[in-house]
Amino acid sequence: MEYLYIKSLHIIFVTTWFAGLFYIIRLFIYYKEAEEKEEPAKSILQKQFTLMSKRLWYIITWPSAVLSVIFAVWLLILQPFWLEANWMLVKLGFVVALFAYHGTCQFMLNQIIHGNLKYSSFALRIWNEVATIILFACVFLVVLKNTIGWIFGVGGIVGVSILLMLGIKLYKNIRSEKSWDRS
Repeated sequence: MEYLYIKSLHIIFVTTWFAGLFYIIRLFIYYKEAEEKEEPAKSILQKQFTLMSKRLWYIITWPSAVLSVIFAVWLLILQPFWLEANWMLVKLGFVVALFAYHGTCQFMLNQIIHGNLKYSSFALRIWNEVATIILFACVFLVVLKNTIGWIFGVGGIVGVSILLMLGIKLYKNIRSEKSWDRS
């Protein structure tokens, strides 16, 4: 019974961690797009998005990441044979990639806090898809419990990501032609 409670808590905190990772990039995009506004709107919006980003990051995202790891380690203590499974080793590789992604988001937040985000909103939209790819890979690995199944899952999400990027590019082109988004 302990295993099921710990697994449930791990899933909950992984979910809230990803929610934070997905939303933080949206806030970064809004912050970046606020640069195009006239004063005082620019300053007001950027101040608000900075505050929202810091609260999301330090109250939800970081604690969720830490708790996810705590419960994951606890699960591995309860099920140590998982560390001998190839699928788990691949999954742990994706978890390392997820922490690298998380660290990059921290770097971007630090830039915002210092008033100088150096990424375009388009680059941020593409960056947002990296977390999605990692999520798909981890879910397929855990559910299918093999090292090949995740390839099909990731292949599918890469295809979807390509479609999303084309959609983002189309949206950007449409948006640049419309004045309704600039008011």
